[in-house]
Amino acid sequence: MPEGPTTVAVFNSNDDVVEMLRIALEMEGFIVVSAHVDEIRRGRVAIVDLIQQHSPDVIIYDVVPPYEHSWRFLEHLRADPSMEGREWVITSTNPQRAGEPDNASDTDRVLEIIGKPYDIREIVRAVKAAAARREGKTEAPAQPSRPM
Repeated sequence: MPEGPTTVAVFNSNDDVVEMLRIALEMEGFIVVSAHVDEIRRGRVAIVDLIQQHSPDVIIYDVVPPYEHSWRFLEHLRADPSMEGREWVITSTNPQRAGEPDNASDTDRVLEIIGKPYDIREIVRAVKAAAARREGKTEAPAQPSRPM
């Protein structure tokens, strides 16, 4: 893995969440790139191109309604060769499919799925764990979180 700060891509459906995550992650020393999920869904942002350009180590992706469409898009995205070896933190109000990503393999690394409502600190913790795992540190993977 290249030397230097870890890059995190944030793809979320809420502009305020994107901004809060950007601030919190940058305060922890991460480089952050982001896009709004609706912009991706409408084709205004080419997510694969964005990922190839910025080469994020960790991707935070928000699964939004309609859930089946969003889960299928995520599965298709994760199957793209440019995603190989990247760590994923998934956020959603519908985390029921947390343990069943289609086309899963050893290279598909969903570290954690965080159900809403969530705390920004919880996502930052998950990103830190994902970054440590990607760097090959011996930190144990985080356990999936579910809303209470």
